[in-house]
Amino acid sequence: MLAEERFSKILNIIDSMGSVTVQQLMDELGTSESTIRRDLIAMDKKGYLTKVHGGAISNNANIHTQDEKVINRQMLNHDEKETIAAYAASLIVDNDFVYIDAGTTTALIIDYITAKNVVFVTNSLTNAKRISDKGYTVYILGGEFKSTTEAIVGDEAVFALDKYNFTKGFWGTNGINVKNGFTTPEIKEAMVKKKSMENCKEKYVLADDSKFSQVSSIKFADFDDAVIITNRLSNDNYKKYKNVKEV
Repeated sequence: MLAEERFSKILNIIDSMGSVTVQQLMDELGTSESTIRRDLIAMDKKGYLTKVHGGAISNNANIHTQDEKVINRQMLNHDEKETIAAYAASLIVDNDFVYIDAGTTTALIIDYITAKNVVFVTNSLTNAKRISDKGYTVYILGGEFKSTTEAIVGDEAVFALDKYNFTKGFWGTNGINVKNGFTTPEIKEAMVKKKSMENCKEKYVLADDSKFSQVSSIKFADFDDAVIITNRLSNDNYKKYKNVKEV
């Protein structure tokens, strides 16, 4: 098989899957490991794909431009989200000052918090009420209410974040990609995520397996800016990154 023919087949496989391992390409093409690795290096240099350790990621991933309503997302991968949230809550210790982002996974953290004398800030009305009901002090950002994600967004919320310095923060994301980082579809919400993350010492992004290799319109942080807490990954390409924590 000629190199250009292999390149075409590799691109078709990666674009359909989002990402692929060297072993998967060897199986699909019946080609040696050394040939596949050489092809991936050449294709990365040409900008056809992004080579990562053990495989490659598509440069043509679909870009998601709209948010799903919270009610439509709450039960998706619910067991995985519960496991991720329980682990995240265990990281909160007495006297922490914590930011909790709006989101279906971050919201589940609240059920598992046991630390004492913790103060919270959030951009979610629902989160604020549930945190307060548990007896904690909670501050909510002011600004525009976005009904789709039930989040407070916009310039006023970003301005309010200037006064805070968090010990820990927990964020949701619509997409995780090595090249594109953490992304979300809407710029007003992205700016709140970005600013709150900049003002935080320990940063954690909570995301189930389905968020990996996905890309949305607006980037709010680089891939290595935060620890990613996730469930057992089906995509081996991400397992070896030191900031990826499977629980």
